[in-house]
Amino acid sequence: MPENKTTTKLFEEAAAEDGTQKFVLTLFVAGMTPKSLRAIENARQLCEKYLKDRFDLEVIDIYQEPGLAKGFQVIAAPTLVKELPPPLQRFIGDLSDPEPILVRLALKDVEKSS
Repeated sequence: MPENKTTTKLFEEAAAEDGTQKFVLTLFVAGMTPKSLRAIENARQLCEKYLKDRFDLEVIDIYQEPGLAKGFQVIAAPTLVKELPPPLQRFIGDLSDPEPILVRLALKDVEKSS
C-alpha cells in the first residue's frame, strides 16, 4: 500500500529546503516615479543580497497592466508580492527598510551570517 504524505510531512520537507527554495516575487509600481524607481532598486538589491540565484523578480507597472494588480488584490503601489514559497505575502512601500521584510521572509538568519 503506497504511503500518503501528510500535510505535516510536506511542510517539513518544504522547511528543509529553505536554503535552496526559489522565491517568486512580483513588484507592482505606479509609473516610473522616484518612489517606483527606488522600490525597483531596493527590491533588486534585496534579492541579489539575500536570495542570490534563487529568485524570479517581475516588475509590473499597474498603469500598463491594471488587470494584474486587480488579480493580485494590490491596492497600493509600490507593493512587493511574494508568491512562492507559500504563504503569499505583500510588502507595501519602497522597500527602503529591509529588516521587516527579512523577518517575514524568514531570511533573518541569512542576514546575521553575511
